[in-house]
Amino acid sequence: MRVTSQPPQSSPNSAPLDPWTGGPGPASPPGRPGGAPASRTGGIVTLALVACTAVLLGVAWFLSGVFGSGTVLWLGALAMVPLALCLLGLRWVDRWDPEPRALLALGLLWGAGVSVAGSLLVGDVFMELFFDPAGGLEMDLFGAVVQAPIVEELAKGVGVLLVFWINRAHFDGPIDGIVYGGIVGAGFAFTENILYFGSSYADPGAPGELATVFVLRGLFSPFAHVMFTAWTGFALGLCAAAGRRGRWPIYLGLGLVPAIVGHFLWNGGVGIFFADFLSFYFLLQVPLFIAAVIAVILLQRGERRLAEQRLADYRGAGWFTDAEVAMFATRAGRRRARRWAAGIGRGRQMKQFTSTAMNLAAVRQRIVAGHASGADVARETALLHQSHRQRAQLLAGL
Repeated sequence: MRVTSQPPQSSPNSAPLDPWTGGPGPASPPGRPGGAPASRTGGIVTLALVACTAVLLGVAWFLSGVFGSGTVLWLGALAMVPLALCLLGLRWVDRWDPEPRALLALGLLWGAGVSVAGSLLVGDVFMELFFDPAGGLEMDLFGAVVQAPIVEELAKGVGVLLVFWINRAHFDGPIDGIVYGGIVGAGFAFTENILYFGSSYADPGAPGELATVFVLRGLFSPFAHVMFTAWTGFALGLCAAAGRRGRWPIYLGLGLVPAIVGHFLWNGGVGIFFADFLSFYFLLQVPLFIAAVIAVILLQRGERRLAEQRLADYRGAGWFTDAEVAMFATRAGRRRARRWAAGIGRGRQMKQFTSTAMNLAAVRQRIVAGHASGADVARETALLHQSHRQRAQLLAGL
């Protein structure tokens, strides 16, 4: 499918950037007034952020009533260690085409507040409905291997689905889904860690228990919940990439199955499948984590190749040069472009220019795949003209 829009008439003051030669390429003007379409979802995101913050404050008040406010504060600081590890890992996953911070904050707040509150409220109801005292599982074991995986993954999955519904422009592929699912899981793990740390700290008969729990949960397995819920996000990302958003219940269900199974294996691995934690950790959890990292790397490579293909459509229509496509769609090109922009004090402008190009690649992919909306077509045109203005700002005075 060809790009129907054409660049505006040329102007000597705005030329495509060529960081390899240090000079401009063929003339390309800033275009007509206008910009990327204003977000119609900003109000919804703001409302959701406020609501999730209120719920998180309620959870904090509940925890303070159980453990004491001072204890919750320093246990929260302790729980920040695994949370920081999770956020660094997700930043690595999301480094190529970063998601909007407001949506990431929404996912984190949902996980830390709403998911935890929902799990606590629904968990007891689930136990009353499904636990059979005459069955083969004791109540504690049933709660760990049945109730927790199902209820908690459902509570977290709703948060991923919320982001999926709110902003289709920034949730259009598997990597996006992994990031949003992971951020919800990281938030949930943060609050759950406070609960576990608090329970072990409050047990006077188990000296050193807090240190043990911190090592096992905070250092050995900080990414457990991230990996579980990433499956849900991955499936919804496939749904978006296939242009089948109306079939989200099917994809959501497909994502929840491995999320619940992974959660079940984590909670019940020791005692059901393995005799000790170290065997379980090194024979199952570590290989699964390595496999997940390899899968993400392969998905990132596919995302880069796809971005290069879609931006090449604009190159053929005269919107970008060969140098710019390589600058946006290859790691080496981005490194050179960042160094070039930093050298002239315009790193922020280069970052904005690159972000617009990646948004264009995503919109173009939806158009080429045949499942774009009228809003996508309008967004493509606006982003193209925005890219010309950003180029002009980047090169002004050079």
